[in-house]
Amino acid sequence: MAPAPAASNRFTGVLNRISTKNLRGDLFGGVTAAVIALPMALAFGVASGAGATAGLWGAVLVGLFAALFGGTPTLISEPTGPMTVVMTAVIASLTASNPENGLAMAFTVVMLAGVFQIAFGVLRLGRYVTQMPYTVISGFMTGIGLILIILQLGPFLGQASPKGGVIGTLQALPQLLSQARPLEVSLALMTLAILWFTPKQLTKIAPPQLIALVLGTLVSLPLLGGVEAEDVRRIGEIASGFPQLQLPIFSASDLRLMVVDAAVLGMLGCIDALLTSVVADSLTRTEHNSNKELIGQGLGNVVSGLFGGLPGAGATMGTVVNIQSGGRSALSGISRAVILMLVILVGAQLAAEIPQAVLAGIALKVGVDIVDWDFIQRAHRISRNGALIMYLVIGLTVLVDLITAVFVGVFIANILTIDKMSALQSQAIKSVSTGGDDDLDIPTDERKLLDQGNGQVLLFQLTGAMIFGVAKAISREHNAISDCKAVVFDLSEVSHLGVTAALAVENAVEEAIEVGRQVFVVGASGTTRRRLEKLGLFNKLPAERTEIDRREALRTAVMGIA
Repeated sequence: MAPAPAASNRFTGVLNRISTKNLRGDLFGGVTAAVIALPMALAFGVASGAGATAGLWGAVLVGLFAALFGGTPTLISEPTGPMTVVMTAVIASLTASNPENGLAMAFTVVMLAGVFQIAFGVLRLGRYVTQMPYTVISGFMTGIGLILIILQLGPFLGQASPKGGVIGTLQALPQLLSQARPLEVSLALMTLAILWFTPKQLTKIAPPQLIALVLGTLVSLPLLGGVEAEDVRRIGEIASGFPQLQLPIFSASDLRLMVVDAAVLGMLGCIDALLTSVVADSLTRTEHNSNKELIGQGLGNVVSGLFGGLPGAGATMGTVVNIQSGGRSALSGISRAVILMLVILVGAQLAAEIPQAVLAGIALKVGVDIVDWDFIQRAHRISRNGALIMYLVIGLTVLVDLITAVFVGVFIANILTIDKMSALQSQAIKSVSTGGDDDLDIPTDERKLLDQGNGQVLLFQLTGAMIFGVAKAISREHNAISDCKAVVFDLSEVSHLGVTAALAVENAVEEAIEVGRQVFVVGASGTTRRRLEKLGLFNKLPAERTEIDRREALRTAVMGIA
């Protein structure tokens, strides 16, 4: 019987933090999150092109498995605006290239995205996922918001979404406006008005998305009058049973595209989920397990794809509402998923009369909320370069694709950061031959030793992190050395010595030896010393010039030139 506790602990470690100590709060949080999830899932399902059913089952399956196996107890996972935007593009491209199996291949991409997420978690890459400049995060999130807005213009105006995605919609905009259907435009505008202007007191009773969904549907029915039902675009019948299994389908010609789309979808889901986990941590004063969360998100997306559901991630709105309603453990997310599943199985037929214009209004409002209006207003005042990066990422996200936008944005931001850091670190490289230098941080007796050298003893001092960007500064500073007979390379204040900077130090030492100077390398310790040892630098100098401290090196150098 002894092994039983260990097995139990292993099982508990696999599951998320589930507790019955806060049963009432978790159940109420789950119910509230389910009420908010219903209209959003319908809207995202229709917006993606996969159908309302895909949105509903995506909300159930991703939410359930992420809650069971994730690493953030209060996180609510479901189809989100960013994930829906990418999924819309995936469905459009695959159905265009393979009309017969395109949708099934799109669900295969969802499964692959989940596999990528699981791999990220297993490889413990969670803490690296969100380590990108905020200008890039803001840019691609704003770009995704704009895409979602643009893609809803067709349904918002009472028409089918034009082919060709964002570009196709923008090109067809004059035609969409000229053929707009007043009734459906009115329904969409009413939806937006409800979402924007519902009093806060009323939102505490029911979320504005649900109010808009119910009122929009009810109002649309008597407004029909003599108009035929088919003249108003509606969701149509939703299957009320369990979803059918969707086995993975691959196409040799589209395999590369599917893998790339899956990587983009998986990475976006990781970023979306972990950023929301940070929000949950701040509200609950807890700390999530990012790697475990990625595994839970990945399992959720694999299962969702297997049953024809949309991909999902951590949803900020649902998570915040869950916490504010009392949710504190993963039981809230599990109860939310079960409640949504019961709604689908029992009351799916009630959704058939929901106008697509109402759902377009809900999705368009999500797009508006995704846009980072606050940072857009302040970016140019904070940093001109940061603002330019943000606008570049927005443009590439909307007009090209997400992976290009993120890659280019991160690359440029890192180059600018490295340049700035290199410029700052270059100031920490000093070569002095007199103790009177005010910037020199050495004791008085060592300053006196430098003065006794009469300009013939040079102290070459490095301080802080020596990244590859400072290699040129090391070479430049060393090349500027005038005639001297001894050089003391002081590495005692170096916190990090990169490979490129280490090679620059090695070159400086070798050049000093070649011209006949006495060379001392002192203060190297830890990883700095080990790196120089692996380069073989200490083999080029006698031990008495590397195994002493700075004071002794200066004293020996002064005595050597006397």
